[in-house]
Amino acid sequence: MRSIPRLRTGRPGRLAGLAAAAALVTAAVPLLAVGQTAAVRHDPSTACALPDPSGWTDEGHSTDYAQFQRPQGVHTAAMIFVDFPDAPAEEPTDRYYDFLAPAQDLMTQFSYGAVELRITPVKHWLRMPESSTDYGMQRGIGWTQQAHYVKQAGELAARYVDLSKYDMLYIVPPKNATAITFSPAYVYDPTNPNLIVRGKEVKWGVTVGQDMWHWGPKVLLHETGHSFGLPDLYSFFDRNVHGYVGGFDVMGNITGDAPHHFGWEDWKLGWLANRQVACLASDGTMAVRLTEVESLGGTKIAVVRTGTNTAYVAESRKPYGVDSSICKSGVVIYKVDSSVNTGEGPIRVQNSSPGTPTTATCDEPVDWGAYKPGQTFRDEEAGVTITVNASSSTGDVVTVTKS
Repeated sequence: MRSIPRLRTGRPGRLAGLAAAAALVTAAVPLLAVGQTAAVRHDPSTACALPDPSGWTDEGHSTDYAQFQRPQGVHTAAMIFVDFPDAPAEEPTDRYYDFLAPAQDLMTQFSYGAVELRITPVKHWLRMPESSTDYGMQRGIGWTQQAHYVKQAGELAARYVDLSKYDMLYIVPPKNATAITFSPAYVYDPTNPNLIVRGKEVKWGVTVGQDMWHWGPKVLLHETGHSFGLPDLYSFFDRNVHGYVGGFDVMGNITGDAPHHFGWEDWKLGWLANRQVACLASDGTMAVRLTEVESLGGTKIAVVRTGTNTAYVAESRKPYGVDSSICKSGVVIYKVDSSVNTGEGPIRVQNSSPGTPTTATCDEPVDWGAYKPGQTFRDEEAGVTITVNASSSTGDVVTVTKS
């Protein structure tokens, strides 16, 4: 859902498998190494990082951390429960907390342990002063409406807990409050008055809706991702809502088959180090041994910059961790455009096998888009070629050329 505008270790045999795969690469193209041609930059933060032209949620690297949360360290959230005169709660708050609490462990997995999410439930149903139908909490809600809802809920909760001790609020309604339909992120607007508790502004949160029962606890990861500056990767306007990235990345289809963030987003968030990014910023060729994005260690993404705001990225995706149900593993290649707004396709997966029949659980063509050894992606206009040379259970080897 859109925001309102304004640790794991490697599996046994991992290195041996990748070494065997690398041996299949033609000797004419050396693997990425220190001292390679000047076309390969070893400071990707300047060579391949893209700007943030929108100033809002996008795929650029210069996120404004005055407005967004820095995605590192411990983040605390108070989970408060609200009901309404027309929709009084019928079940204890524990049921709702227990349903959403797995988001804490999921955040650790998704962030490689960089973020620790701590949720504290305020175990009281707080009666809101207005009927659930009066808040306009459907798609199309504006920031002022959402802020009004947050302010009223926060003031009620402040009777029981010091909200100034928390980074975020997760506001949860009862299941019978059907007018609270969806779960947008709350990101503060510096030009408008926000909820202030003991002198501290409440800047971030999620106003949870009934779609939580469809999306599950990963809805909190998706919406908290907006508070880190990530955009929506599904389409706001196309009838094929998940056509851009299919089941890849929780910022797209929350219940997708491969919900781990794209490696590009891990890098944007600081969850990947610069040394884990292979960058081709000018004409040249590089061969890169990629380890699967879902696990710790190794080079994760090969980036070829194609313009001021654009790049192609190749990464290895395998059935591991949160991606254990991936439809087709292999090298996922996608185009990034940081000038494209949230919900308009800032990331678009390139499909290796258009026309492949879909299934009930893998129902988007790009779910089957990963590249296998012997397959090559080309963008003639951009002068980009990416070939998959070899594969193992834990990674892939690719050759990237820009000319």
